[in-house]
Amino acid sequence: MKYAIVDNTSSAGLRALAGELGRALERDGFTFDEGAQDADLVLNLVDPQTARPYRRKARGTFVAALYECGPDEDGLAVSYPVLVRALANVVLGYDARGSVWFTTLERGHYEVDADGSGSLAEEVVARLTPLARARLVIDNDFRTDLEPELWHGDEITEQISEAGRRLDELDLLPSPFPIDDLLSERELRHVRRLYGLGGLSYGNLSARKDEQRFWMSASGVDKSKLELPGRDILLVSGYDAENARMVLSVPPGVEPRRVSVDAIEHWMIYQRHPDVGAILHVHAWMEDIAGTQINYPCGTEELAVAVSELIDQAPEPANAVVGLRNHGITATGSSLPEILDRIEPRIIRQVPMT
Repeated sequence: MKYAIVDNTSSAGLRALAGELGRALERDGFTFDEGAQDADLVLNLVDPQTARPYRRKARGTFVAALYECGPDEDGLAVSYPVLVRALANVVLGYDARGSVWFTTLERGHYEVDADGSGSLAEEVVARLTPLARARLVIDNDFRTDLEPELWHGDEITEQISEAGRRLDELDLLPSPFPIDDLLSERELRHVRRLYGLGGLSYGNLSARKDEQRFWMSASGVDKSKLELPGRDILLVSGYDAENARMVLSVPPGVEPRRVSVDAIEHWMIYQRHPDVGAILHVHAWMEDIAGTQINYPCGTEELAVAVSELIDQAPEPANAVVGLRNHGITATGSSLPEILDRIEPRIIRQVPMT
């Protein structure tokens, strides 16, 4: 794989860190792409107030925006707008006192420092490269082959709508970040194309329709207002592994949203466990649960495999709760109401960041 460094900063300290990161990447097998034309990983050095995006030549390019953060700033409040303005996959906030703060699209925000086993650059690269090498599965193949009797939904879509409203009542739906206030319409279109999102929203719900298919909430939609089947709730009917895209059955005459980027994760769980009737993902936590070791981005095959393998290992895979590092939980059950009844007494709204 190739990496590139794009310099849009006034910080000499940030440039020095980027040089160290480059050398650590080369020790990890990357080669330097001087013209940044074919890079798989781009380090975009920015100043937070004037962050400019690196315009990808291909959507598969992973972009990390680096900026120098102040010692007393509210890290997430500063870094998340940088992530959006820079159209990055992750933001690295460099604290000159010797650490780097990672901020992810899912609002993960955690510190990496040199722990004695290696340099700061090596520790950052060890956390960064698995994310950069992950394979996105966020494309959709829309097919207008939904049975007419399902054009207006069924009892399962009603269950999903009601569960979305209940999540809102339980305060388990973080407010979507107001990207409309930060970006132009052109930039918004780029965000939607890049991330496969209709907006920045959190959590998702699904419920099995039959042996092969399941209904699932759309990406970027307010989960408390899942109203229109084929637009807000979509029927996942297959997975095109060769082209890394989910197959959706939709009614004619409806402009569908993209399905949640976690559809590949739900697909794997349903395929492996016929007894699972529903799956819920929220940005919250529970004590004493197994969790993934790497915070792969949402919508990647690697995250889907990691979560589904944890479900496999659970004592009762059809009634399990597992953690996604620096992210949230995924729970399986017989139905969405059953899952919510089971997890509500134990839910912790603050996700631990490590």
